[in-house]
Amino acid sequence: MIRKLLDKIFKPRNKKTEHEKPTHHTPEARKQQSKKSRPVLGIKKTAKKTGSNRDKAEIIPFHKHQIDRSLLSSAALRTIDGLQKAGFEAYIVGGAVRDLLLNRNPKDFDVATDATPEEVNRIFRRSRIIGKRFRLVHVLFGDETIEVSTFRGHHQSEGDAHTNESGRITRDNVFGSLEEDATRRDFTANALYYDPSSQEVLDFHHGFADIQAGVLRIIGQAETRYAEDPVRMLRVVRLSAKLGLSIDPATKAPIAKMADLLEDVPPSRLFDEMLKLFLSGHAIESVAALRKQHLHHGLLPMLDVVLEQPMGERFVMLALKNTDDRILSGKSANPSFLFATLLWHEVLAAWNNYKKNNPPIPALHMAMNDVIATQAEKLAIHNRYTSAMKEIWGLQPRFEQRAGKRPFGLLINPRYRAGYDFLLLRSESGEVPAELAEWWTNFAEAEGEQRTAMLQPDTAPKKRKRRKPKKPGSSTPAAT
Repeated sequence: MIRKLLDKIFKPRNKKTEHEKPTHHTPEARKQQSKKSRPVLGIKKTAKKTGSNRDKAEIIPFHKHQIDRSLLSSAALRTIDGLQKAGFEAYIVGGAVRDLLLNRNPKDFDVATDATPEEVNRIFRRSRIIGKRFRLVHVLFGDETIEVSTFRGHHQSEGDAHTNESGRITRDNVFGSLEEDATRRDFTANALYYDPSSQEVLDFHHGFADIQAGVLRIIGQAETRYAEDPVRMLRVVRLSAKLGLSIDPATKAPIAKMADLLEDVPPSRLFDEMLKLFLSGHAIESVAALRKQHLHHGLLPMLDVVLEQPMGERFVMLALKNTDDRILSGKSANPSFLFATLLWHEVLAAWNNYKKNNPPIPALHMAMNDVIATQAEKLAIHNRYTSAMKEIWGLQPRFEQRAGKRPFGLLINPRYRAGYDFLLLRSESGEVPAELAEWWTNFAEAEGEQRTAMLQPDTAPKKRKRRKPKKPGSSTPAAT
């Protein structure tokens, strides 16, 4: 009786035999159950392969391409690793692979994958989908941003794609296979796919051989590809100058007769491409190539005229050389300063015209507004640049004033350094006397009494002081 009572108290009420234990209580079963009940972000639920057709590519092994993995961006490697672990294909593509094969340090690393933008966005917590014409994903690691694109199919396939009457693609969100994506790229040198995990380069269009031969070749029929995106004609010029590659004859032939298609390109896109061209570190070669291909006409509407004037051309070339030297030495270049130099001689011409009927400073502002307005018709220079350009131009007459307090005020102007550098270019090109630039160089380096001694006599007519009007009722009352 006592034993039964003790058993009742101390033994579990629902104790079951070994074969009756529920399987989900074992550690292995709990793990399996957790996997079934909790979905993992970014993992494909089905093996949804689009058919990459790797077998149609030439596989370039490491011993042939010799790409140094230490030059790869850690953010790009982490992006590819995340996509591949989620079951997707992922490669470093485009200019980064091309630059690595040319023994250059890539500026940006782009990734291509068979994951859709939404799938990429789910895999990476710090990412965002951007774009309408081409939907992309920006994946962020610290200060670095990796641009991830989905393999693109042919724009004539069914899907979210549109072209205008001239054949230019205005919207393109048709996804496809790896092979289709390679065919959609512009040049053979840019259609190379590098897999860091296997250290293999996939080449569908003999881009590796073209790079070794020093040739820039468009993929497909040049006429069709330029009609799809006329900016490719500018890109041919920029890349050939930047990389030192010769343009394939079939790629070059249609450019002269198709240059007018650039008029159909949105000004903002033209501006971005021209900015890349001028800030490539090879601006002089690029301008020479633009002129050779007759592509400079209409891009910077007034650059054509400037380059035909001896003094204007010298001034522009000095500015471009200055920009190239800064970029190649690792320094930054200010787009506002560069575009201010490119358009200065047109401002000068308009200023001289307006000065016939207006005071000098108002005439200068009228000239600046005219030049910017004309430029905006073809090339949408951002407002943050145009305001700085106007400030640099507006300082130039003030450098002529070397008397009184005016030089001291100019030295503390926030745009003084840019305006001074601009003055040096004007002096070097022969536009203004060298003595003026030397005076300002010495004045900036001098101190105290030495600066005061350098000032020129103030010959400007002094303004008469205005008498303050008497307030009503403030007159002195007459004596009684």
